[in-house]
Amino acid sequence: MAGPVHYDDLPMNWVGDWAGRRAALTPQRVAIYEAATDTRYTYADMNARANQVGTYLVDGLGLEKGDRVCILTRNRIEAIDLYLACGKTGVILAPLSFRLTKRELDDLLQRIRPRALFYEDVFAELAQSLSLPDCVEETVQIADGDSEYQAAVAAVEARDVNRELSLNDPYLYIHTGGTTATPKVCVVPHRQMLWNSVDIVISASGALGEARELLTFPLFHIGGWNTFTPLFHSGGYQVLMRIFDPGTLLELVEREQITHFGAVEAMLYYIAEHPAFQAAKLDSLKSITSAGAPCAPPAMRPFWERGIAVTQSYGLTEAGPSNFAYGAIDHSLDEVWKHNASIGTSFFHTDYKIVDPETREPVKRGDIGVLCMRSLHNFQEYLDQPDRTEQVFMEGGWVYSSDLAREDAEGYVYIVGRADNMFISGGENVSPEEVEGVLEEHPSVAQAAVIGVPDQRWGEVPMAVLVLNNGYSLDEEALTRYCRGVLAGFKVPKRYAVVDDLPLTGASKLDRKALRARFAQVGESGTA
Repeated sequence: MAGPVHYDDLPMNWVGDWAGRRAALTPQRVAIYEAATDTRYTYADMNARANQVGTYLVDGLGLEKGDRVCILTRNRIEAIDLYLACGKTGVILAPLSFRLTKRELDDLLQRIRPRALFYEDVFAELAQSLSLPDCVEETVQIADGDSEYQAAVAAVEARDVNRELSLNDPYLYIHTGGTTATPKVCVVPHRQMLWNSVDIVISASGALGEARELLTFPLFHIGGWNTFTPLFHSGGYQVLMRIFDPGTLLELVEREQITHFGAVEAMLYYIAEHPAFQAAKLDSLKSITSAGAPCAPPAMRPFWERGIAVTQSYGLTEAGPSNFAYGAIDHSLDEVWKHNASIGTSFFHTDYKIVDPETREPVKRGDIGVLCMRSLHNFQEYLDQPDRTEQVFMEGGWVYSSDLAREDAEGYVYIVGRADNMFISGGENVSPEEVEGVLEEHPSVAQAAVIGVPDQRWGEVPMAVLVLNNGYSLDEEALTRYCRGVLAGFKVPKRYAVVDDLPLTGASKLDRKALRARFAQVGESGTA
């Protein structure tokens, strides 16, 4: 008798049943602490809740495998319940960012076509303003205490709702946090989340079962689920924080003896600048992983000075969600600091190559090119956008990242910019991230963003938009002199502007589109 064509296409009982399988192994172990409600949940509790919510989805709402539900919430236990319930039933979970506008959310809802929308009470005004497509049959409000959600879920008699699913069945629809007018919706199959979890567990050398993780990344972003899933698979302990707040974070690290959390660069600055940082007891905190974008040394340094290693990781929703990390398990803090700008090495099950953006052929080690990756945790496709899907996949299953990278002689990889953020000045390519990294090394600069602005002679020239450290004023001559000592002349900023904050996208990445719009007509004086 012939075997299956491919096991990724073969329905199996265990696929997606993370709650049931983990509860069978460690039912009494505490899985999640929800800080906002001061409630702890065991793995047995989480499985029971997943079955209860899954019963509501299937019996109460009549949802079938492949139907979609959207959620508009902060990081709270109900979002986890829905994730685990969708894993059991084959319903696709599509988180929505509460940082988006009505217009952006309306566009996503029209493309995702959900049958139900779950929203948190704090976003009631936004949720009720949405132009829901006719496919939405139910809207359910989530709140602490009595709520529509709790009443609806409690009204059904819970049963085991686990369905056989294949690894290639879709699990999540994740909208990207880019600055394009139309965000892409990534179809994330069970295969991707499983294999990425396996890679993270291996990279952590099996230590996740003993980890105490603070879940800081929002659950409308793949980074949130990418943190949650491997910890849950491993039987670790996770603390839910509704929304990032540096004071609350410091309190929870100390009280819950947190060993690790993830952060983007801006979060590190906020934590280190908080009045409670110096006095906070952080003895339990072994490491912090930076993600989302390259992280500058000044953001890392306050933590290193307290013996806490901050290392960088890298991935794409399309290719990972995680593909590189500097695990440095057997390295000293001094060794790791030498490579603090690196994203480390590729995961155990990730192939990579760095290619010339024109020829798509591999570049020599040390040269800059576009990073491409191939693994069992690549995504499936962009929802209803075959042209975009075709653009991101290269022959041989490689995902084209559009991120510029180089590899050093020791095999460490560094992200140096975005191919599509480049601009041309006098016939020369300028990578904004490279210039930003140099500017942020200057003592007066807290954060920097570089864009190309029009110039009659050179076409475009670099403009630096800066957030200054306290006590400093803008000294253009000093900054130009500093940059000229490090960068080629065409890369040195010719214009400067100072702002209080840099604009960010919903995924906490620099919003270059907003900066270009603001400073498109900048003059010699640096004013728009």
